[in-house]
Amino acid sequence: MSILCVSEASLDDVLQETYSRLLRDGVTIHPTKGEALEITGAVIELTDPRARVSRSAKRSRIFSALGELLWYMSGSDDLEFIEYYISIYPEFAVDGRVEGAYGPRLFGENHRLSDVVDLLRQRPSSRQAVVQIFAHQDLQNEKDVPCTTNIQFFIREGRLDMVTHMRSNDAYLGLPHDIFTFTMIQELVAIRLGVKLGTYKHFVGSLHLYARNSDDARAFIGEGWHPSTPMPSMPIDDLEAGVARLQSAEQALRVNVSVPALGDLGADYWDDLIRLLLALRASSETELNQIRASFTNDFFKVYLTDRLLRFEETSAR
Repeated sequence: MSILCVSEASLDDVLQETYSRLLRDGVTIHPTKGEALEITGAVIELTDPRARVSRSAKRSRIFSALGELLWYMSGSDDLEFIEYYISIYPEFAVDGRVEGAYGPRLFGENHRLSDVVDLLRQRPSSRQAVVQIFAHQDLQNEKDVPCTTNIQFFIREGRLDMVTHMRSNDAYLGLPHDIFTFTMIQELVAIRLGVKLGTYKHFVGSLHLYARNSDDARAFIGEGWHPSTPMPSMPIDDLEAGVARLQSAEQALRVNVSVPALGDLGADYWDDLIRLLLALRASSETELNQIRASFTNDFFKVYLTDRLLRFEETSAR
C-alpha cells in the first residue's frame, strides 16, 4: 500500500502533489458517499501556513472558507449561518443544527482554545496543548460525525507549530477548507501567545478523492504550478478588536441588518476581509469593481477577478 507524505510551501503545491498521488496510487473504496480513491495514513506539511489559499480559479475557495472559519469562531452549530456560505450543509443537519460542528468544540462555552493559550503561556514546552474535537458518542450521530479528531499546538524554537489529526478527509472539497481554517486559527493563537508562526502538519487516516471529482482534480493538475503567494500577516496590534469588527460585519451582512458601507472601511487586514464578505453578496460588475479597487492589499484582488469573470460569462449567455 502506498504512503503519502507531502511537504510543500503552499496549498496549491500541496494539492498538486496530493491529487497526483491519489490518482496514481489510490486504492478504490466504496464508502456510503460514493466510490473513491484512498490513501491511508497520509501526512501533509504546509511549511508556510499563510500560503493557505489557492491561486487557481477552480480551487480558490476563499469566500466559503472564510465563512466556515467565522462560523467556527462564533461557537455555533446553527445550519442557517453556515448554509449562507456552503449550500451542502443541510445534508449534515438535524432540526436546524449541524451535529458535528466544530465551533462549539473550539470556541463554545468552555472556549478550549483559550485553555490552550493559558497552558502554553505557563509551560511553553508542553505537549498537552490539545483540543479534542471528535468524541466517541459522535458515532451515534444521525447525519454528521466530525472528520477532525483533535488539534495540537507546540511552541518550538520560538514558533507555534500546529498538528491536526483527521480520521477522514475529502481531498477535493474538504482539504482546502480545512487547511485554510486551521492555519487561520494557528495564526490567531500564535499572536495571542506572542510567538512567530511555525509549520502546519495535517495527518489523515483516510485521505480520499471521490470518483465524481477525479476529472476536476485532473483539470487542476493540468493548470501547472502556481506561484506561492501567502496571505498578508495578521496584525499583532488590536487583534481582539479586529476580530470583533470582522465578526460584527459578517453577522450584519448575513442577516442584512446595518450592512457596512464600503466607504466606512479602513485600510487594514480585517477591513480587507470584510471587503471579501461584501464581494460575496455583490450583485453587479460595477459593485464588484468598486470593492476590488478599494482593497488595501493586492493579494485579495484576484479572487474578485474570478467572480467578475463569472458575471461576464453569465452576461454572455
